[in-house]
Amino acid sequence: MTPFQLLSFLIFTLSTYSSVNAQPNIICNSAKFQLMGTNMNSLPFCDQGLSYHVRAKDLVDRMTLQEKVAQLGDQAVGVERLNLPGYQWWSEALHGVSDVGHGTHFDNNITAATSFPTVILSTASFNETLWKTIGEAVSNEARAMHNLGLAGLTFWSPNINVARDPRWGRILETPGEDPFVVGRYATNYVRGLQDVKGYLKTKDPNSRPLKVGACCKHFAAYDVDNWKGIDRYHFDARVTERDMVETFLLPFEMCVKEGDVASVMCSYNRINGIPTCADPKLLNQTIRERWNLHGYIAADCDSIEVMIHGHKYHNDTPEEAVAQTLKAGLDLDCGSYYSDYATAAVKEGLVKEEEIDHSLHNLYIVLMRLGWFDGTPGGAFTGLGKNDICSPQNLELSADAARQGIVLLKNNNTLPLSFGSGDQKSTFAVVGPHANATIAMIGNYALQSGIACHYSTPLDEISAYGNVKYEPGCSNVKCENGSGVPIAVQTAQGADATFVFVGLDLSVEAESLDRIELKFPGWQEALITELAYAPNVGPIIVVIFSAGGIDISTIKNHPRVSAIIWAGYPGAEGGRAIADIIFGNYNPAGRLPITWYPADYVNKLPMTSMQLRPNPDLNYPGRTYKFYNGSTVYPFGYGLSYTNFTYTIQYAPTLVTIDLAKLQKCKQIELLNGVNLDCPAVLVEDSKCREIVKIVVRVRNTGQRDGAHVVLLYSVPPSNIAGTPIKRLVAFRRVFLRVGEVKTLSFKLNACKSFSIIADDAYELLPTGEHSVVIGNGADAVSTKISMSFQFQ
Repeated sequence: MTPFQLLSFLIFTLSTYSSVNAQPNIICNSAKFQLMGTNMNSLPFCDQGLSYHVRAKDLVDRMTLQEKVAQLGDQAVGVERLNLPGYQWWSEALHGVSDVGHGTHFDNNITAATSFPTVILSTASFNETLWKTIGEAVSNEARAMHNLGLAGLTFWSPNINVARDPRWGRILETPGEDPFVVGRYATNYVRGLQDVKGYLKTKDPNSRPLKVGACCKHFAAYDVDNWKGIDRYHFDARVTERDMVETFLLPFEMCVKEGDVASVMCSYNRINGIPTCADPKLLNQTIRERWNLHGYIAADCDSIEVMIHGHKYHNDTPEEAVAQTLKAGLDLDCGSYYSDYATAAVKEGLVKEEEIDHSLHNLYIVLMRLGWFDGTPGGAFTGLGKNDICSPQNLELSADAARQGIVLLKNNNTLPLSFGSGDQKSTFAVVGPHANATIAMIGNYALQSGIACHYSTPLDEISAYGNVKYEPGCSNVKCENGSGVPIAVQTAQGADATFVFVGLDLSVEAESLDRIELKFPGWQEALITELAYAPNVGPIIVVIFSAGGIDISTIKNHPRVSAIIWAGYPGAEGGRAIADIIFGNYNPAGRLPITWYPADYVNKLPMTSMQLRPNPDLNYPGRTYKFYNGSTVYPFGYGLSYTNFTYTIQYAPTLVTIDLAKLQKCKQIELLNGVNLDCPAVLVEDSKCREIVKIVVRVRNTGQRDGAHVVLLYSVPPSNIAGTPIKRLVAFRRVFLRVGEVKTLSFKLNACKSFSIIADDAYELLPTGEHSVVIGNGADAVSTKISMSFQFQ
């Protein structure tokens, strides 16, 4: 290339991002290659008539070993002679585009992106349409930022680990404790991020265009961050195959198979002695071969270093560790171990260069699907820009997501509030460490600088409904000093109502920080009870910010505490969402996606015990609503409304006969009543599973207000089988009903998948006998029996 050509090429490249309205760089641009003195038509990797597989192979085959290795880290350096620029793989979009990671940043022109509620609160809506819509809005902003030169195209979200233990610090990032709900959230959010309209199905899934590339993480059995000195960099999760199949793998399987996610990230921990990023059974055999991933597998950042220095796995050298992970199926290293040591690993004969080629093929096919080489089909998304970031529509969607997820835990006929009339204004006391919350509302994996598009604080929004007296009572959520409590009580005197904003934040529960106890921190509970005992403070309404549950038994049962609201971490628009519910502009319908346990739960089993089922020998009570056999503060699925709903099962079969293949074998299972059956169960894998169980439910709004309602449908296995779940959620639906309205909902359940159990040998079985279907939770639930039988053809 002549000096003039080089200068022209640099000017052309820099001009791509010189304007706020610039469009992203496209690799296969004939003008660029012409400036380099190359005819693009001679390069198969830019031939759009060839498959992505062929194009990726041609590109990789043109690289030297050193050039290949330099592309295997999250900060790929590119190959200048091939017009291949560097690429930053690591960006985050857990609940909005974040500047965590190297791939995305904000500037003076774009200072923030929309902050949606953290995942645990959005999940509480039990609204699959909402989850997908949020994904679409987030990916619009991501593409807009990419067009402006501020973001890449690959976002390592969502986090779909099951919240197995209430002490885990990352519950705010996850969709809760039920693996089915987690999987449905993953599927919908990923589809919202990735899908390009008109290209939902393609003959070759590896050619399906992507809007952005999502990543389901952290694979797998990852939910200990730092508990009593035991951290994720050293933890060995001892997990049975039964629990792996039933709980820890299911959401990832759904994310890959149903969500068609572009990548999966392996976790820091070991599972039964093997680091997940070096386990070929988990990566190559499960994710890629059994589930047929159309994409790449990435390491959590510095996982190979953790494998060497944290786990000291096999006392590997860096070269040996790199060889193991490459052979196990790890394509991309978030870190520098691949780029620093992979060349030596090949030269020492520890791994074939072919393994590196395979990884690069997977990576470049994803980038081609994202339009990095050719642009998106029909120029889709090129029109997105500054006006699509922090748009009024997205801010309203953020507020609505918070409204839909917020859970009403207690209400002594106090809410919604209606005070004053005409020009007369009520007086409200607004107290507590979260009363004027901003950054606390957006949780983690939001903006590192804490700048949001706009903050709607509880204090400001309540001020719109009356005169406000404000006193935090505590300087922070740890509330280590009670000196502010009497001041808050004095401030509340004469109020028509007192709002107490309490709970947790990232100083208590966060990545790398697990909880030790399930109580309010410091003096927070004393603040509430002192207010409750005080005269002339009006009804006490408590609003809790948290992800994990808190034992609030004292205030739950206190007669002077009139109402309790759980608001999760509601995002930057959380203040107006909370006010809308308090003052009746919105009827709450959220349901808890996790169990709230009593405080002594933490004394009954260590956080490091991975088993889900109760262990009578150790007095372990079990975990999650599926297996926990003790009392709760609030159960999974709990949530009140300002109106009432009733259910009627209009139709359900009493008998379902499953057709078995002529040579299909029966499977023996342990029956508690000692009865011997000719065919107690069959393997789901061996069955055609074509039988559909149709359940028709009528839901009626019998109260005095319009409102949404979440219908939860559980299956219950026959009672004579050892080790089965108490119940498990197999379907859910959120519906809106006006006063007196009746809606008929039809659920179509696959007989095998919705009524199966996981046996102690990890086989998925469909047992014969009397199953149950339960609609709803608690006293309002209705149920019916369905018998399953087999018939050989």
